[in-house]
Amino acid sequence: QAHAVESGGGSVQAGDSLRLSCAHPERRFRSYTMSWFRQAPGKDRSFVAGITWRQRSPTYSNSAKGRFIISRQDANDTVTLEMNNLKPEDTAVYYCAPKTRVGPIQSASEYDYWGRGTQVTVSS
Repeated sequence: QAHAVESGGGSVQAGDSLRLSCAHPERRFRSYTMSWFRQAPGKDRSFVAGITWRQRSPTYSNSAKGRFIISRQDANDTVTLEMNNLKPEDTAVYYCAPKTRVGPIQSASEYDYWGRGTQVTVSS
């Protein structure tokens, strides 16, 4: 089974912006809700943002609300996470995945076919 491919991470200063991109090679997932999660060292994977397929309805974590924007592009089957005003506490590996089950969008157990992630490091 193919897995998502994340890109766009890097090392930045507090207040900078980054744009993460997620592509999934399996076309069937283009009609699924897609979400971004992150995992910092020693912590559980936590929800950042998700977006439905048809309505393009976004959902954000409290920490992402007002700073991050999730969008999806049908032309190339990608999901983008635009991150602004980054803070040191945003440092983590960021993952994306399709939501393959019907539970809460914020629950990592509702997702499969995770990518390997992309590292985001924010220094103060």
